[in-house]
Amino acid sequence: MKKTELVISGIILIAVIIGGVLLLKKTPDTNNENESAPSEALSLHEKAARYKKFVEISSPDGFVNTNGEPITIESLKGKVVLLDIWTYSCINCQRTLPYLNDWYEKYRGEGLEIIGLHTPEFAFEHKLSNVEKAVKDFKIEYPVVLDNDYSTWRAWGNQYWPRKYLIDIDGYVVYDHIGEGAYAETENRIVQALNEKKFREGVVGTLKTPTDDNPISFQTPRSPETYFGSLRNDSLANCVCQTVTKCDCLTDTDIIPNKLYLDGAWNITPEYAESMSADSKIIFKFRAQEVFLVADADTEITAKILLDGKEISSGAGDDVQNSSVKIKESQLYKLIKFDETEDHILEIVSPNGLRAYAFTFG
Repeated sequence: MKKTELVISGIILIAVIIGGVLLLKKTPDTNNENESAPSEALSLHEKAARYKKFVEISSPDGFVNTNGEPITIESLKGKVVLLDIWTYSCINCQRTLPYLNDWYEKYRGEGLEIIGLHTPEFAFEHKLSNVEKAVKDFKIEYPVVLDNDYSTWRAWGNQYWPRKYLIDIDGYVVYDHIGEGAYAETENRIVQALNEKKFREGVVGTLKTPTDDNPISFQTPRSPETYFGSLRNDSLANCVCQTVTKCDCLTDTDIIPNKLYLDGAWNITPEYAESMSADSKIIFKFRAQEVFLVADADTEITAKILLDGKEISSGAGDDVQNSSVKIKESQLYKLIKFDETEDHILEIVSPNGLRAYAFTFG
């Protein structure tokens, strides 16, 4: 009996020792989970070798959502900063704004700051009052800086709307994304940078990275962005100009896809084409799911929207009512919205006074 008891006691002792060893191995992963450095965190030496430092905002032309006070990236040192280069009439920029607003609401209290660098594409986007209205309309609460002279745009070496640069707590640009999409990827990088900030500050706990995304795919061919002004208009197909700007335009019977046709008298300036006769027409054979027009007028005008020669009914965009669109404010107007990509001939019939800047397609 004593021998048996001794054997049993030995087995129990061994089990206790093994259990203790296993417990010791497991303890660091559970109790100290929030105290270890984030796996993606790099040393300052590694960051310097891999990333560039941020470029400061240069000669700003105005501020929105800052209570009239100037803002710099340097003044936000110690925070994670997302610099978003945009312009308010750009549809690609507009589609990213709900994500930016959501991130600002979710992570502002965790140390994220967003700066919207508004670099204008058209002259009317230089006006502070127009930018202020757009910021209000899009429900943007983060600071917006006007970059009317493109000095900050050029300093960053940028060529795109929109573009996002993520700056970490050490001032390094750790992420760069051009255009729309990659929203989960961008948010993941924001969370990684914020978790590094929390670790460095000794704050217990980490933010969870999102797993869902709403990717935007442009794999289906669509019509290209098309400008009306002479500086960037390489698609005008049918106008005869007596002077640099005053043109008479007659519509060809055979409309070529992705070529811009004007009908009537038009004044073509470097930035826009202005209708100079009653019932002037814009004609464009497009392939897209959505069609947008950047336009304005001194006084409100009503333009008729035709699709394949008939007044539009189904497929009308948000700004079209009863086959017509009212145009005055300098902005992007939503003309067409289908459930999928389609091919059609769009006609815009307008009185004189319409200034058309660009078509964009989605």
